[in-house]
Amino acid sequence: MLLPSSAARAYAELLKLRPGPARQLLRTEPGHATATLLVQDCIDFTELMLSQDASRYGATVAAQDAHLAQLEKSSEKSALREYARAEIRLHQAAAQVTFGHEVQGAWSLRQAYQQMQTVVKRHPTYLPARKTLGLMQFFIGSLPEGYRWFLKLLGLPGSVEAGLSNLRAAARQPNDFQPEARILLALVEETYYKKPEEALQLVTRLHQQQPDNLLYSYLLISLNKKQHRTAAALAAYRARPTGAGYVSLPYLRHMAADLLLYQGDYAASRRENELFLQEFKGQHYRKDAFFKLYLAAWLSGEAVAAEQYRRQIASGGRTVVEEDTYAQRFFEGKLPLNRLLTRARLQIDGGYYHEALATLDAFHSTTATPLRDRLEEPYRRARAWHLLGRLDSARLLYARTIALAGNAPYYFAPQSALQLGFLYQAERQSNTAKVYFRKALSYPKHEYKNSTDTKAKLALKELE
Repeated sequence: MLLPSSAARAYAELLKLRPGPARQLLRTEPGHATATLLVQDCIDFTELMLSQDASRYGATVAAQDAHLAQLEKSSEKSALREYARAEIRLHQAAAQVTFGHEVQGAWSLRQAYQQMQTVVKRHPTYLPARKTLGLMQFFIGSLPEGYRWFLKLLGLPGSVEAGLSNLRAAARQPNDFQPEARILLALVEETYYKKPEEALQLVTRLHQQQPDNLLYSYLLISLNKKQHRTAAALAAYRARPTGAGYVSLPYLRHMAADLLLYQGDYAASRRENELFLQEFKGQHYRKDAFFKLYLAAWLSGEAVAAEQYRRQIASGGRTVVEEDTYAQRFFEGKLPLNRLLTRARLQIDGGYYHEALATLDAFHSTTATPLRDRLEEPYRRARAWHLLGRLDSARLLYARTIALAGNAPYYFAPQSALQLGFLYQAERQSNTAKVYFRKALSYPKHEYKNSTDTKAKLALKELE
């Protein structure tokens, strides 16, 4: 069933992150209609999740309950109605978990999962349901073991293979929500299956088709940043659409602050992160922002300002995302960073690999050098050589990092094992790749354990 024209245009405006114009278009549709309720919820949910504004949470969840009640009363018999019920319940689950109501969120997720399974069984050709079911199946199936027991208890085992199959079906065939499905599939494959070029090509093409689309601009910035293309990411940031109608997206400033930090433009980086902290209502990335402010001041030689920022890392925010966890561990660890290693890390993140190697050449360890720094130096060299395509040098240095680390609680060894697994997987040396992926999973504690374990686990599934 196709969305009515006004609802479809409203959804297209929402994909551009223009909730105001989307609401205006919806006003021409009956307020009780299934499509109106669904798109209205998508607008409310998008604004809540992008703003992370806790003051909106109660009203948004109440509106979701009202929409669900209207759908329950509806006499309409259609795939769209059943899909809307499950989709709105999933949005509610995500909102509940994001704002600290994890148990309620888990039960809402269970309802959404089971309802969407039913939609797919009753309407096997209705592709939007495959998009959402596929996403849930994939992420539940890819969760680290430490999280999966609770979802299994709720009857949500998940399946990576089924999830990818459903996502691909929704992404490759025309339907009302095909653009969303294409983006989700591309991001999954880019993050977990080493297909960065495909994702960037898709987003670049979408951005060229709709230069007024803020979502596509955001994705273009993000993917270029992840692929160490700092200049391209900053160009996309500066060319992003702005003005009346667009949602506020403070996180873009935080990304820009990182990019400027990579370039060594410390004053501009500080300005962007200060604006991010002023504009952002949420609790995520705040610790990371103060850590990056610390780095910018410290690398500029402003010791007093750096210490003020360092203390603020502990003053607020949560440690749900790994960047915030890393910042909090830095604050609690009290082990000073090495200036050369830190600069090299930022240069590598920014794609300045030769400059990073030159910086690392100035680093000299002694018996008094902390273990963390002695591990970081070969790991950073390995990353630079890897990204430059000098794979023999990278393999040697990754292996050296693992040998030096033992069970040290830093991420350098598990990340080295993960990267070696990917290198041997690409060379079709499956048995050796499996050894390193299992090695990556074996480390009990480090800053990036969740993402490292997820990637290693998915890679092992591919090799089975």
